[in-house]
Amino acid sequence: MFDKRIVWIALFALIAIGVTACATGGGYPSKALEIVAPAGAGGGWDTLARTVQRSLEVEKLYPQPVTVVNKVGGGGGVGLAYIFTKKGDDYELVVYSPPLIINTLNKTFENNYKELTPLAKLITDYQVIMVKADSPYKTLGDLIAALKKDPGSVKIAGASSPGSMDHLSVAKLAKAAGVEPGKMVYIAFNDVGSGISALLGGNVTCMSTGAGESIAQLEAKTVRVLGVSSAERRGGALKDVPTWKEAGFNVTYEVWRGIFGPPGMSADAKKWWGETLKKMAGTKTWKESLEKLQWVDAYADADAFAKFLTEEEVSYKELMTATGFIK
Repeated sequence: MFDKRIVWIALFALIAIGVTACATGGGYPSKALEIVAPAGAGGGWDTLARTVQRSLEVEKLYPQPVTVVNKVGGGGGVGLAYIFTKKGDDYELVVYSPPLIINTLNKTFENNYKELTPLAKLITDYQVIMVKADSPYKTLGDLIAALKKDPGSVKIAGASSPGSMDHLSVAKLAKAAGVEPGKMVYIAFNDVGSGISALLGGNVTCMSTGAGESIAQLEAKTVRVLGVSSAERRGGALKDVPTWKEAGFNVTYEVWRGIFGPPGMSADAKKWWGETLKKMAGTKTWKESLEKLQWVDAYADADAFAKFLTEEEVSYKELMTATGFIK
């Protein structure tokens, strides 16, 4: 009997050790996480990646180190190629927005985004058009009037590749104003910071960028934001900025941003991230960041996000055909 008790005690001890090991290191996640921002510092992808990183850390949602790595170039194509080298790696995530679809439709990307693992749609941002604080253009109407008179005289900066989001959004506005998008002068920069430097240096007339990326410059009073692409006015630092509609142009433009795993992410990791990202979207840290950046909560789970992406591809194909970016 004594020997049997020893055997049972030893067996229960082994089971307990095994359970503890699974909970603390043997299960997912047990390694450091890398989040890829497929552009340079300061842009929408970089800001989202670092906002996710901070939220996971502050709210103690990820038990291992979290780092953000910037993969710059190709309108997000370098980052996409990189994440494709991480096939099946459950410790790699990447953030994206409409250029993921746009640059697939215009054949800029070699890899098919449909092979990625959608995890969650997170936020909606909007586009703004901003000028240097001492620019002669006081309103969006002033700028569009100059664009209509001589499209070549207005140099437009953006941090997405030609034909992508920063370009396409202002092309949609120009078309609504009666300007042929193909006549616009659009200058693409590798990151938002470079575009802002060109704007402040007087090398471009205006800049098309995400609303969230304009706030620091707006608060520093180095730029004037002429209009925002939302249907209604935003709050915070953008509360006095008119919408494009208020400025007299019947057009809006939304920018979704979401997070993906690499091709071949495991079902266990996908499930874990589905639960964790939903928790993150409800935290104080996340909500405060959205308020500061004037982002709109647009959380959608993996299934809803995948369905949304299919619908977005149809919508962008129509828009890009109408504005002459694809045939």
